[in-house]
Amino acid sequence: MVRLPVLRYRTPKVVGKEQDVKITKSLPAISPICSALLRHRDPIRLSNMKRIAFSELPDADLFLDATYEGDISTKTVAGEPLAPLMGAGNQGGFRFSGSISAPNLVILYTTFGEPNWPDSLDVENGLFVYFGDNRKPGYDLHDRSAGRGGNQILKRAFELAHGGPEARQGVSPFFVFSRGARGRDVVFRGLAAPGAVHLDPSSDLVAIWKSLSGQRFQNYRAVFTILQANPISREWITELHKGVKLGPACPKAWRSWVRSGKPKPLTAETSTRVRTAAQQLGETPMQRAIAAAIYDHFSKSPVAFEYFAADVVRIMDPNVTSIDVTRPSRDGGRDGVGKYRVGLAQNCVTVDFALEAKCYALDRGVGVKAVSRLISRLRHRQFGILVTTSYLAEQAYTEIVEDGHPIIICSGGDVAELLVVKRGFQSAKEASAWLTSAYPLTMKEADLEPPSSK
Repeated sequence: MVRLPVLRYRTPKVVGKEQDVKITKSLPAISPICSALLRHRDPIRLSNMKRIAFSELPDADLFLDATYEGDISTKTVAGEPLAPLMGAGNQGGFRFSGSISAPNLVILYTTFGEPNWPDSLDVENGLFVYFGDNRKPGYDLHDRSAGRGGNQILKRAFELAHGGPEARQGVSPFFVFSRGARGRDVVFRGLAAPGAVHLDPSSDLVAIWKSLSGQRFQNYRAVFTILQANPISREWITELHKGVKLGPACPKAWRSWVRSGKPKPLTAETSTRVRTAAQQLGETPMQRAIAAAIYDHFSKSPVAFEYFAADVVRIMDPNVTSIDVTRPSRDGGRDGVGKYRVGLAQNCVTVDFALEAKCYALDRGVGVKAVSRLISRLRHRQFGILVTTSYLAEQAYTEIVEDGHPIIICSGGDVAELLVVKRGFQSAKEASAWLTSAYPLTMKEADLEPPSSK
């Protein structure tokens, strides 16, 4: 019998002695719960990766996860490594060579550190999510004044990508870089093609609404596939600057994508890892503040939190078709039971799961007793979901991991991240206001229950 791996909603951030790079969660438009059932998530350690000195950049090839050093002798933008390395600009998230209407190449640079624009890299599935450059109100979606014309580049690239081979020949290669550990250093994350095999043309580039200071505006959320191309030769970069995309040095993976339209992702299987309490509570102060606000709201009404936890699971994955929160009088250790759909609506199977909800203060971890109770209630071919405002204690987490129990851990930081990504909250104050409106503690239990569960 094949044992299901331990489940966890989101990928923890990279933790290394030399570099700390955020590699997230989520598999864009892939069912998060289904993905968790199939794979583990774990950080990539970058501390022992290749380093290329600033003086070597003009002639250097691109190596996956290699660090390209900035010039520490200068404090000006002249010390930025991407200009000598790629022949593009030295500022901004979007950097390109050539004209904005037909770039020779495009650089996507991210710090992985903006909570309101959570760029993410799923190394297991070779998927990269990047947000456009219209990041403040007052500008149209494609207004160049909002940035460097990045949204115009995205729009054109994805339009060409959805065409035939001839159209895709006009797509500029995208090179993904992230911030390094020291100064101006950058890390090469891979060669990216617009779109993904599992996404249709209406889902890989989406204009989303955001609000800031009461003003609404739109920005792009783009999904790319990191291709199986490593290393990238200096010869191809030179050809690209001459306007030759499919020259002799062009990587096989890019040429194959142009011809077929089916990107071959660079996937990397990872090992299981127990997250620390600090990681579970959130890597940013805003995540921890939102988790604390959730606890403050529900601390006097655990029953109301159970309904909130059920809604969190629905937000986490649309393939959750139903959740019934059990009444306190007949609660057998499970705060809810639900059904999860695998497959298309017209041809699918459903899997039962159990929900455990724990509204704990952030300094109090969920222990072995609560986890053991959830595990004991799981029947054959069922999985469990534990939602908490806090974290899972180390011993309990270790036992789940080592024994391979099919349990998803959605901790306080995970819940907060969901509200940031899926609800667009930008502060604990916004989250508190929403909780007060959506989950008033004066409501009767029947009013808390979602209509689909009645």
